[in-house]
Amino acid sequence: MKNRSVTKVFYISVIIVALFIIWGVIPQETLPKGNLNNVTSIIQEFLVDQFGWFYLISATAFLVFAIYLIFSKYGKIKLGRPEDKPEFSYLSWFAMLFSAGMGIGLVFWGAAEPLSHFYKPPYGEGGTEEAAHTAMKYSFLHWGIHPWAIYATVALALAYFKFRKQSPAVLSSVLEPIFGDRIKGTLGTVIDTIVVFATVFGVATSLGFGAIQISGGLSYVFGIDQTILSELIIIIIVTILFVGSNLSGLGKGMKYLSNTNLIIASLLLLFVLILGPTNFILNFFTTTLGSYIQDLPSMTLRMSPFNEENMAWTNNWTLFYWAWWIAWAPFVGTFIARVSRGRTIREFILGVLLVPTIIGALWFTILGGTAIQFDFFEGTNIIEEINTNGEEVALFAVLENLPLDTLMSIIGIVLIAIFFITSADSATLVLGMQTTGGNLDPSNKVKFTWGIIQSATAAVLLWQGGLDALQTASIIAAFPFSIIMILIVFSLIKSFNKEAEIIESSRRKKLIKEIKNNIK
Repeated sequence: MKNRSVTKVFYISVIIVALFIIWGVIPQETLPKGNLNNVTSIIQEFLVDQFGWFYLISATAFLVFAIYLIFSKYGKIKLGRPEDKPEFSYLSWFAMLFSAGMGIGLVFWGAAEPLSHFYKPPYGEGGTEEAAHTAMKYSFLHWGIHPWAIYATVALALAYFKFRKQSPAVLSSVLEPIFGDRIKGTLGTVIDTIVVFATVFGVATSLGFGAIQISGGLSYVFGIDQTILSELIIIIIVTILFVGSNLSGLGKGMKYLSNTNLIIASLLLLFVLILGPTNFILNFFTTTLGSYIQDLPSMTLRMSPFNEENMAWTNNWTLFYWAWWIAWAPFVGTFIARVSRGRTIREFILGVLLVPTIIGALWFTILGGTAIQFDFFEGTNIIEEINTNGEEVALFAVLENLPLDTLMSIIGIVLIAIFFITSADSATLVLGMQTTGGNLDPSNKVKFTWGIIQSATAAVLLWQGGLDALQTASIIAAFPFSIIMILIVFSLIKSFNKEAEIIESSRRKKLIKEIKNNIK
């Protein structure tokens, strides 16, 4: 592939991921102990057992860092030149943040997660009023300010160095204040390769969820058998759609799809809110928001070292989510950075932390709260559908208990499909940027390559182990990138301190000049 903008990161990353895909295609019986699913499961178990505390503390540290920046002297620093104005209005910017936060994951887990926690809570007895409050509170935790603090850290670094320092739009350049010119050599190549690796598997996890849920929805609504073959066929069809769109240059078409997604998601949410248990949902949201804020510190660092069952719950849920968000951070962070030029650090952090968190909380309360209300008060046994057919049918099982259930289920499937296409399309662009030295318009060949690789990775993970394999891949991919994120924090602090000194020195010189002029 002859393209001057292609870097060594591209070739190294493609080779590593291609080898992974080839390894995954090898039948498990051919390599009883050395097959992909077995080896990655061992690695995942080791990381969770030995470094679970590291994931929790890291996520907490990123949140503390983000909150600190809001109140610090650095809050007035602009992501761009001093004269730069924001490209987008607050309304448009908030809509884009919402678009970044709304994805396949929210649709997949919106009803399934709160209901699952309701019957199998992190502690205490399931199926009780207390379990319902705990279930929603932990759903808020997993999709609240922690993931957005992780995204904000990466996005802030990219936006600050790209728009204010005119550095390349790759994460290795963010670490130049720490490593100097060494970052332009082998060290930078290694860092950017790790970033690509984390992005591929983070996005592949979401694409796998999307394929599973589309297949589950078709099975639940139309009786089409849900098999690994049907899921692979869905991945192939969607791959053709998003790669074809990407290569044909239909950028406006993808924007229309994104806007359509927002409209469909909003209408679906309003439909459930209005025709579902409206008063219960609003009461549930209010009380959960209060308990979430009150119990945030204890939930954040909860490990349960004396209770293996409770510890297993944390490993399966909280640690998976923290790893997934970290793996997604380069992708979402790049997107957020591109639309945030001209914002001050303070308004950037406030917007990124608060707006998506509130929207996510409403999403889970409306869908998950409705599911809990149906099971707790009306005995609909939606949980039995989940236990029988998997988490992917939770949304459709909820809609089945509302008017126009078939129509709304079809709309739900369309929503997932469009999210699938837009997420994959955006990810190919981000991966292209990361492997071409930050080129904002990678060649079609580069985007085509990453489009195929993303889908192939998701297919291999589904082939090897389904939902468990997807979760395992995220936890493994996130570990090395979490270390890079810690370095990013130190690099930002060092850069902010240096800039603050320059600003203060300039202010003093200006003041002295004014004093001298007044004396004259």
